[in-house]
Amino acid sequence: MPLFRRLPKRGFKNINRKEYETINVCDLDIFEDGTEITPELLFENKILNKNKAKAGIKILGDGEITKKLTVKAHKFTKSAEEKITAQGGKAEVI
Repeated sequence: MPLFRRLPKRGFKNINRKEYETINVCDLDIFEDGTEITPELLFENKILNKNKAKAGIKILGDGEITKKLTVKAHKFTKSAEEKITAQGGKAEVI
C-alpha cells in the first residue's frame, strides 16, 4: 500500500475564514422604537457574545420586526435589510 493511501484523510481548514456572530431580526424587536442598535449595545445587554464575534456581527432575516430601528452591523442578509427598511428603519454597514 502506498503511503498516501495509508494515511488518514483530513479536511481543509481555511485559516483566513471570517466567523460572524449571527442574530435574527426578530431578536431585535425587544428594543424601544427608534433605538440605534450597535454591536456594543448588543454586547452590553448580553444578547451576543463578544468572544465569538471575531469578524463582526451578521443580521439574519428570520422572523418579523414591528419597530423602526437603526441597525449598525458588519453584514446583513438581503431579507433582513428589506424587513428593517420596510418598517422605516435603517440598515447601516459598519
